[in-house]
Amino acid sequence: QVQLVESGGGLVQPGGSLRLSCAASGSIFNINRMGWYRQAPGKQRELVARMTSGGETYLKDSVEGRFTISRDNAKKTAYLQMNSLQPEDTAVYYCNVDGLQYGSIPFFGWGQGTQVTVST
Repeated sequence: QVQLVESGGGLVQPGGSLRLSCAASGSIFNINRMGWYRQAPGKQRELVARMTSGGETYLKDSVEGRFTISRDNAKKTAYLQMNSLQPEDTAVYYCNVDGLQYGSIPFFGWGQGTQVTVST
């Protein structure tokens, strides 16, 4: 069993910053990818940022230069630093992690979601 716990969302004014965290726990042998998706009202869930165990990163074009993804493998935690936030960044942000549990059992999990609202 793998659990993902997110934190760090909230309300911020345009131009502000937030940092999201996603901590994985449970019967985890190793973690491959850790990433963040978001879903705005009436829209499909979309990939925002992802990082592999080897350090390769992906950032959605619209957040390039504003968002940074990082991870602490020892803590099994991923972070999404979001700067210069804009109203269009408003969404529920979901952590997504995949890897192997002990016993070579693959897992693919989602966090509970955290609301990010950018507004005056």
